[in-house]
Amino acid sequence: MKKIKLIWDFRGPASAKTAEHHEIHLKEYITVEKLPLNITGFEIQSEMQAIAFMVVTDENMIDVRDALKPHRGEVYEG
Repeated sequence: MKKIKLIWDFRGPASAKTAEHHEIHLKEYITVEKLPLNITGFEIQSEMQAIAFMVVTDENMIDVRDALKPHRGEVYEG
């Protein structure tokens, strides 16, 4: 089963807090939609940039992508 990491980019002085908060909503979405994977997180890239992410199966990727509009995605190795 292929896993895809969907990524939301945040920039600016509040990017870390925004990414951290966005992860809360990603976790809520996983629960409501009963998705098979529960892998989320946020990472601070620099003082002015952070990301939030969730990992989905390739089977769920299109539905989640269309619903949540991530900025980008990549194959998840984990």
